[in-house]
Amino acid sequence: MAAVETAESSNVQRTSRYYRKERIEAMRAVLAQTKLNKPKPGLPTHQHERGIGPATVLAIGTAHPPTAFEQETYPDFYFDVTGCSENVALKSRFRRIWFALSKSLCLPSDTFTSPHTLSGLITSERCAKIRMTRSTVLPCAQNPPVGTGLLASGDRSGINRRYFHMTQKVLEENPSICSYMDGSLDARQEIAIREVPRLAEKAAIKVLQEWGQSRSSITHVVFATTSGINMPGADLTLSRMLGLKPSVNRVMLYQQGSLGGSTALRVAKDLAENNKGARVLTVVSEITCFTFRAPSEEHMDNLVGAAICSDGASALIIGSDPKPGIESPLYEIHWCGQTILPGSDGAIEGRLSQAGLIYHLMKDVPGLMSRNSQPILSEAIEVADFPEWNDVFWCVHPGGRALLDEIETALQLHPDKLQATREVLRDYGNMSGASVLFILEQLRKRSVDMELATTGEGSEWGIVLGIGPGLTVEVAVLRSCPTF
Repeated sequence: MAAVETAESSNVQRTSRYYRKERIEAMRAVLAQTKLNKPKPGLPTHQHERGIGPATVLAIGTAHPPTAFEQETYPDFYFDVTGCSENVALKSRFRRIWFALSKSLCLPSDTFTSPHTLSGLITSERCAKIRMTRSTVLPCAQNPPVGTGLLASGDRSGINRRYFHMTQKVLEENPSICSYMDGSLDARQEIAIREVPRLAEKAAIKVLQEWGQSRSSITHVVFATTSGINMPGADLTLSRMLGLKPSVNRVMLYQQGSLGGSTALRVAKDLAENNKGARVLTVVSEITCFTFRAPSEEHMDNLVGAAICSDGASALIIGSDPKPGIESPLYEIHWCGQTILPGSDGAIEGRLSQAGLIYHLMKDVPGLMSRNSQPILSEAIEVADFPEWNDVFWCVHPGGRALLDEIETALQLHPDKLQATREVLRDYGNMSGASVLFILEQLRKRSVDMELATTGEGSEWGIVLGIGPGLTVEVAVLRSCPTF
């Protein structure tokens, strides 16, 4: 018996030595391969896996729903489709808010409300008058070309038109959405799941066509939206619609609000710079299906959104080390940062409920931005050495006329510095997170049409300023590229 045990023990030892030898040989092979791929002396670990230059915007594409609403007639449509046209007092109040936001006058003093409880109780607050400049309204036109004189210096009117998926037909098919607080989450969600990727696809196709490279070269997808939540998300739906490879790496950003575009820009920058050869399709798609509802005296904040918000999608291709002669760089992304403004709790909030997304606005959002604009941008000065704010180009989220006027005053900007932002607000309204990328495209178009040397309207450096829930601010420092 002992002899048998000794033989078995000997066999186990020989087998163990055999497998140990195999493991050692396998490890030696791995080490040998590692030596072949060893980074160059002096470079940090993994440096060989990263891009050399900064992340760069290589193409831009934008899209919006086909149905346009002229701002002059929208109040009548809004009250008619929600069955509130007989509420003359509320309609008159909405017109005052709409007129103030669109025509650069002072907002009515009872516009804003404090955050309400689930029972719907809201306490009205007095709204401080906001410094705004009177100006005439431009005649409505279908996408007036840049440089035609329709928006000359000093003539800074507000919104002319907005684009919506929520047409009368769509709303008649979903009557619960036209109520104030009826349960309508399922109806809103169904629209978002279907239409958010569709609108994103339109922008993505445009950006891919401009980029001109194979879709198989897309390595990452970053998708941002505040319109709906589902698993898998709109990132997967879009990837399938475009026929991207199954191994594409996806990042889905939900509920970023108006920060969606600038946050997606920051995430795409990190992906592009830390993955050599990466090409990141960055998309923001927003539809107002979650926030559209009937007007109510209990929630005046909603009337502000109804007066300026709209639908749109924008897309970028971002990657490091553009291929000479093949890819055309538009903007280099040199730095991105995020900060929460002090004393801004509750400034911009959104709460998902059975009635959709209910948002609340603090009356002093423009003032918060005005008081904190210099500290927010202090790090940006260290990245790009420019003497003063009028030496850079600006891409600011068009959160409304008051916000833009306050930023312009606080930084002592020349009127033309926010021209591209005001043009996007005029022609499209506030498209939430998609807006800042629309403005990048507008800056590029203006630069080319005016035959300026760079995509930054002739300036070398520029600032992207995203503003959203928190109150959170995203800042990006861009370097423009030659236009020829």
